Amino acid sequence: MRIATLFLLLATLLPALPATAQLSEMFGPYELHYSVVNTTFIEPGVAATYGITRGTTRAILNLSVRERSGDIGSVPRTMQLQGTTWDLMRKTDELAFQEIREGPAIYYIAELDFLDEEWRHFEVHFRPEGAQQTYTFELKHQMYTDHNP
Repeated sequence: MRIATLFLLLATLLPALPATAQLSEMFGPYELHYSVVNTTFIEPGVAATYGITRGTTRAILNLSVRERSGDIGSVPRTMQLQGTTWDLMRKTDELAFQEIREGPAIYYIAELDFLDEEWRHFEVHFRPEGAQQTYTFELKHQMYTDHNP
């Protein structure tokens, strides 16, 4: 139930993003949803439950994928994934994803450290359950320190 609180919190934060922010991307019949959130926005108890380290210079990359089907809308899918993140100096870090399930919802989160106002690049290779190919997701995102933790 606490993970539902985490993702309810994430969902309430998404409308606060700039109107130009894209929060999902299509890859064939698969819709990849994503967000990058500072860990100080996660309640301490929820963070502790899932082993998330909170901090003003820590964030999570949150991914989920749904397969679109004409008859039933969309269905959440598990996926195999691996990814990296790097800064403008090309310091690269591997992303260690944790799968989280809450009812039918399936999420993958990876923690990372960052500097205030730093641009982070993300590249994630993912293969949804049942897919015939691996897709590549790329994102460039400016990070901000939470000055009111």
